[in-house]
Amino acid sequence: MCCSLFSNFCALYIHMIDKIGKIVHLHVIVVIFIEPKPKGRSTRFRKTDESLLQESAAGGWQDGATAVCVWIVGKTVFVANIGDAKAVVARSSTSEGSQHNPDGATTMKAIVLTREHKAIYPQERARIQKAGGIVSANGRLQGRLEVSRAFGDRQFKKVGVVATPDIHSFDLTDREHFLILGCDGLWGVFGPSDAVDFVHKLLKEGLPVATVSRRLVREAVLERRCKDNCTAILIVFRHK
Repeated sequence: MCCSLFSNFCALYIHMIDKIGKIVHLHVIVVIFIEPKPKGRSTRFRKTDESLLQESAAGGWQDGATAVCVWIVGKTVFVANIGDAKAVVARSSTSEGSQHNPDGATTMKAIVLTREHKAIYPQERARIQKAGGIVSANGRLQGRLEVSRAFGDRQFKKVGVVATPDIHSFDLTDREHFLILGCDGLWGVFGPSDAVDFVHKLLKEGLPVATVSRRLVREAVLERRCKDNCTAILIVFRHK
C-alpha cells in the first residue's frame, strides 16, 4: 500500500476474540479523523479504551488488544503504539538510496519507531506496583499478561494496565523507503533488519506491495514457525 497526502494505517494484536478487533478498528478511525493533533490522539486512545471497557462489561468478556498506528500527513509521519506491536522504517544511508554495497545493492537500515510496553520493564513495573499489581517471576502481570498497555483487558486495569500510547513523529524524506507494522508474532521470528532485508529484496523484484506483505506473513508462519498471531502491514513510500 502506498501513502498519499493524508493516510492512516493500524495493525492490531487481538487477545482471544475477533469482536474486540472490530470494535477497536471503528474507534481508531474516529481517532484519526476527529483528533488531528498528537495530543488529541492520545486522549482518543484512552476514550477508545473506556468505550471498550463499557462494551466488555455489558457483554461479559474481558479480552484485549495491542496496536500500532501510523498517520501520514503531508511530509510528517506520526506513530503511536500500545503494547508490543511494532513499527519499523527502512531508511537508506543517503537520499534516493544512492549509498550502495560493493555488489551494487542499496544499503538499508532498519529503524524501530516504537517502544514495547511490557510488565517486566522498569517504568511499566513501577506503575503496576504503584497500582497494587504484581509482576511475577515469569515477567507477566499477575503471572498472566505480558504487556502492560492495551485496549480492553478489563480485569487488569485496576492493577496498572493503561491505554496511553507512546507517540513519535518524523519528517519524511527520500531516505525513507517503506514501513512495516506488525504484531509481536511477526517480530518474534523476524528481527527488524531481517524483515527489512526480506521486504526490500521482494520489492526490488517488482512484486506488488500486497503480495510482499502476504509473503512476509507466510514466511513468518510457514517457514519460521510463528506460533502466535501474525499481522503485518507494509507501507511503501513513492517519492516524486
